[in-house]
Amino acid sequence: MNLAVARSNRVGLPANSTYAIAGCREGSGGLARSSFPFFLSILLVWRLIVRVLKLDISGVPESWITLEHAVGYYAQGVVAYTVGEPMRALRGGHNHAGIRSQIEVHPIIAVNGVSVADRLLRATPRLTRFNHKLFKRDRYTCAYCGGKFREDELEREHVVPTSRGGLDHWTNVVSSCRSCNQLKGAKTPEEAGMPLLYVPYVPSRWEDMLLQARTEHIVGDQMDFLRANLPKESRLLV
Repeated sequence: MNLAVARSNRVGLPANSTYAIAGCREGSGGLARSSFPFFLSILLVWRLIVRVLKLDISGVPESWITLEHAVGYYAQGVVAYTVGEPMRALRGGHNHAGIRSQIEVHPIIAVNGVSVADRLLRATPRLTRFNHKLFKRDRYTCAYCGGKFREDELEREHVVPTSRGGLDHWTNVVSSCRSCNQLKGAKTPEEAGMPLLYVPYVPSRWEDMLLQARTEHIVGDQMDFLRANLPKESRLLV
């Protein structure tokens, strides 16, 4: 079928080119009208879920990118090397010899260019207002009672309260259940008699890439690559 996952104006492919998911059925008349909304919805969900891990030329993780962006790098010929088995094969148009082009997208790609490894490794991962990465770092465990909780049952807790000069920084925030958070209030752990069960820390670059990724986004080759480079004391190895 002629469902396009990349067009030239989006990812730098040749004019009028269209890449379709390999293995999908094609007919002379294209996709039946009645089937199009169903298959389009499947494709859109698939495109939202799939992520490719982009590395700088030295092999340091740079970002998670969409399938469309990855196809663009392949089409421009700037993919230096890949890691892992291909996730998807995408087909384009036929050339003058009747040969149809195809791009195999791998789960990890390194892109040509000047190495930015030093900058990437020195940068402190962003601690956004969303707590997904924090809770994942702390393994969804309350720092005070040690209980395991769902994401919607946890809150960001400042070890030194912000009202007393505490910073909103990786080393001053932990995951806390609502009960412990309310009990501790605007006190320090010592004042509240609630010692920390684990120490907050700044995630490494490799840890941050795992913390960014939702479970449904990451595939085995990506997980293995990132875990192989985690610090030996990383909480994510547990």
